[in-house]
Amino acid sequence: MNLFAKTAMRVAVVATLAATLAGCGINTIPTQDEATKTAWAEVQNQYQRRADLVPNLVATVKGYAAQEKGVLVEVTQARASATQVKVDASTITDPAAFQQYAAAQDKLSGVLGRLMMIQENYPDLKSNQNFMALQSQLEGTENRITIARRDYNETAQKYNTTLRTFPSIFWAKTLYSSQKPAQLFQATASAQSAPTVSFDSAPPASAPAPAPAPAQ
Repeated sequence: MNLFAKTAMRVAVVATLAATLAGCGINTIPTQDEATKTAWAEVQNQYQRRADLVPNLVATVKGYAAQEKGVLVEVTQARASATQVKVDASTITDPAAFQQYAAAQDKLSGVLGRLMMIQENYPDLKSNQNFMALQSQLEGTENRITIARRDYNETAQKYNTTLRTFPSIFWAKTLYSSQKPAQLFQATASAQSAPTVSFDSAPPASAPAPAPAPAQ
């Protein structure tokens, strides 16, 4: 057998082996792992978009409702907490870090809901063009966050299933034994209930009771 024939045979064997391995799912785990990380990056991107809106939103509300200092301080503190949590691609396989990040973001969601309800008590704020524009941006971002979290959960669940089912579990236990399942976002009790707001203004005084009619 000449050199050309030997080389051609080796190429054919390598190609056949590669096709066989690809067909049996050896690439499925790393492919889905990368897809999960990409979906996670989009979640982070949308949460950052929201965090960037908060300072201008707080400043606008403060200009019309400075007396709502408690809510404004809570929003500012919640934003600081949410942005200080350090996350990266490894966070999705670290239950403690993942829950810390999710909890911080959920807390910010809650206080932002209270902040947005303040507008009902301040007509001038409710009609302010800057506030309306920020409100629209925030609503759009909240929708993107919901979609990003849903897409991430779907991708992560598919990846987790691959790690546990046949035949891919064979590769998960051998070649990719260091791979860990991805954490999933869970709906919190506070996220499923409407936020409550307590305004500082006193309720209007009740009208005095009418005097009894003089005896006839």
